[in-house]
Amino acid sequence: MIRPEESAITQAVIDRFAQTPDPRLKAIVTHLTRSLHAFVQEVEPTFDEWLSAIGFLTDVGRMCSGSRQEFILLSDTLGVSMLVDAINHRQAGGATESTVLGPFFVDTAPTAPDGADISGGVAGEPLYVDVTISDLQGQPIAGASVDVWQCDSDGFYDVQQPDLAEHFLRARLTSGPDGKVRFWSILPTAYPIPDDGPVGQMLKATGRHPWRPAHLHFRISAQGHSALVTHLFVRGSAYLDSDAVFGVKDTLICDFPRHPPGQAPNGRTLDRPWRSLQHAFVLDGI
Repeated sequence: MIRPEESAITQAVIDRFAQTPDPRLKAIVTHLTRSLHAFVQEVEPTFDEWLSAIGFLTDVGRMCSGSRQEFILLSDTLGVSMLVDAINHRQAGGATESTVLGPFFVDTAPTAPDGADISGGVAGEPLYVDVTISDLQGQPIAGASVDVWQCDSDGFYDVQQPDLAEHFLRARLTSGPDGKVRFWSILPTAYPIPDDGPVGQMLKATGRHPWRPAHLHFRISAQGHSALVTHLFVRGSAYLDSDAVFGVKDTLICDFPRHPPGQAPNGRTLDRPWRSLQHAFVLDGI
């Protein structure tokens, strides 16, 4: 039972925000106060537990750097990122589903021409990607900006290796008149999210694993259309049913067929087996 003096504390805080000039900010801090106070009243933390919670959030902040965002990782592993994404992408039927941005996006990715090899020479099974960008009416979208990024065969992104001078497995391409984007990469692998910090400690304490299924990241933007942030997951990959950040959607699970040595669609001849990926992205209008 909530005692009157406890309710009075909650109401006093809400009243203190009553003169907030911005209506949206006022609504946010009011709801936050009610929800946070309700949580505390339900859980009834001890002083030690509350101090541990504050210490945990402090450690999350200390773990953040120019190449790592531990708060995004915390949001991802609590499912909040996917919930915010779902709320903000109630798009028209037929548009490609979105998913989390993740902590490894870089806004300064190197540009690459159509058909480029973005692997940077790292080891892995060659992958030829051929995707199409179109609108809800099926018309190709030319000039769309397409960011792609992925981990290497050891499960690491380039930004996790600061000693390297250049980006790899990451690029920004532009769709052609036919809405096409083509590039060479390597087959992505499943990998663990960084679990050497407080978020990793939270996962261990709750009996959860840190693994994500194999996937490619895409961020696609085009004039007159809503930007799309999504992944394409490798069918059959481990952890599709237990992604640490809850990002998997059935429509984003794709085939990556294996081909024998020989000539690829773009004329490249390979002396070893290789994979391919074909997919059609559909952008919603603004």
